Amino acid sequence: MKLNNDELIELAIDAMKRAYVPYSNFRVGAVVVSKSGKIFTGCNVENASYGLSICAERVAIFSAIASGEEIEKLVVVADTPQPVSPCGACRQVMSEFGDFEVVLANTNGDIITTKVSDLLPHAFKFQRW
Repeated sequence: MKLNNDELIELAIDAMKRAYVPYSNFRVGAVVVSKSGKIFTGCNVENASYGLSICAERVAIFSAIASGEEIEKLVVVADTPQPVSPCGACRQVMSEFGDFEVVLANTNGDIITTKVSDLLPHAFKFQRW
């Protein structure tokens, strides 16, 4: 059964509610849909050593990759005035795994649909010299 964007956003909101954010109180939820149709959720998890924190997008992406899946779509949600956009680190990680659809949303129902290449048009790619 393939879920529509509204259903995926609800899953991301559920994931957002599980975020561990004692320092910023900025909750983000993410959902990855794999090419085989599997769903992977993620939330941001902070740490007192800030550099060890991880964004919701990377949690969901890494879960999908660790399960041997290819990414078809990523949905990101936060309780913000405008749809939330991934940070630079998440954009670079996203670009490693393809030019898939990205749905950015907030809890007010605002949605932007884009692609990885639109979010990071000149991504760093490893090249053997």
